[in-house]
Amino acid sequence: MTTPVTTVSGEWHTFDASSDYLGRLSTQIAALLMGKHRTDFARHIVPAVYVIVTNADALKVTGNKREKKFYRHYSGYPGGLKERSLAEQMRRDSTLVIREAVAGMLPKNNLRKEMLRHLKVYAGTDHPHLPQTQEN
Repeated sequence: MTTPVTTVSGEWHTFDASSDYLGRLSTQIAALLMGKHRTDFARHIVPAVYVIVTNADALKVTGNKREKKFYRHYSGYPGGLKERSLAEQMRRDSTLVIREAVAGMLPKNNLRKEMLRHLKVYAGTDHPHLPQTQEN
């Protein structure tokens, strides 16, 4: 679990993707980005909550999802369907896997893009937000 760090610019939470499974991690992140943990929660407001996820390369999934789960993109033209397995997507860009999972759990309205701007995902352990992760 994460400990919130409250600063003047907002509330920052850090997660280590190697410590939890994709689905459980994504639901926790989505709830934080929507602000459901706050007493002043309102569906029409994007809270000043920021989430940092590190170690996206070491993400865990259950079963044989690495081979059976696919990411599809269709261009709209005949023959324009492109598929990648989870294993191939992890090799190419592991941060996209977490970002797509969280995006699917956020509300499907105009606020989703703004909430996703508050999500920072990094493949390794290092990130440029070090002052936000230290207790004041």
